[in-house]
Amino acid sequence: MGRVTQRRKVHKFVLDGSPQALEHPVRFKEDVLAVEEPLEIRLGEMSFSVTMRTPGDDFDLVAGFLVSEGIIWEPGQLVSERFCSGEDENGVQTFNVVDAQLRPDVERPDTGRNVYTSSSCGICGTDSIEAVRKSSHHSPREDNLTVPVRALAALPDRLREAQAVFDKTGGVHAAGLFRIHDDGTTELLCLREDVGRHNAVDKVVGWALRAGMLPLRGTVLQVSGRASFELVQKAAMAGIPVLTAVSAPSSLAADLAEETGITLAGFSRGHSLNVYAGRDRVVAEVTDPEPQPVGDSQQSLGY
Repeated sequence: MGRVTQRRKVHKFVLDGSPQALEHPVRFKEDVLAVEEPLEIRLGEMSFSVTMRTPGDDFDLVAGFLVSEGIIWEPGQLVSERFCSGEDENGVQTFNVVDAQLRPDVERPDTGRNVYTSSSCGICGTDSIEAVRKSSHHSPREDNLTVPVRALAALPDRLREAQAVFDKTGGVHAAGLFRIHDDGTTELLCLREDVGRHNAVDKVVGWALRAGMLPLRGTVLQVSGRASFELVQKAAMAGIPVLTAVSAPSSLAADLAEETGITLAGFSRGHSLNVYAGRDRVVAEVTDPEPQPVGDSQQSLGY
């Protein structure tokens, strides 16, 4: 997997009380880590942003990031992408700077982001919450997609089965774009993994832009962690009508989903899920019973 993963020697402490553990409580082993490196995004000669990401699918990442920022929304607006020269202390090309050339009529931002974007935050550096509530050119509200609830609840398992980097490292998020057909079968269109959940989504959106597929009508975006405001924002900018997460959404994510017409589901675990906005798109196989209060608190999965 190249620069996607890195091997590292570790000390493993075994405390299970077994004879082997008592004899050798500390063991030396090799572990596999997900790589995290900076990527500088340039628009022409201007440095626009620096994000921490897992290398791989970088052109998709940059394209999706520009869609999320509201700078582009159709493939013709992105003329080209290229890696700029850059070397580490050993003189090896780092591939950590991407220059995106935009069509001359595309309005460019006056300045770049004020700070770098970490792998845990996709909207750092924006001036205010109002600056993040961008107007999408692809409104999810107009999408008349409906999805069977059982097919929707089965997507986390489909996503997990396709997570090759997570299998090796246990340290990356995933975003998968699905199409659910009328017979209830699901088709995985694109899957991307990254140390940043927002990067994984940008890589999916960028893949779709470069393939000429925006807006992503009739699709479902499944993410491996929680559903934050930024992920709902990115789904809205790409015209994705349904976003579902393994863990919980934030209150602001639910508010934005309601505002933009996105169906938002969380705690999707195969046997159950919660719908926080856009209930009309989710079709149950039987008549829905009267809503019952949820008594137990729900815990997030550990990935």
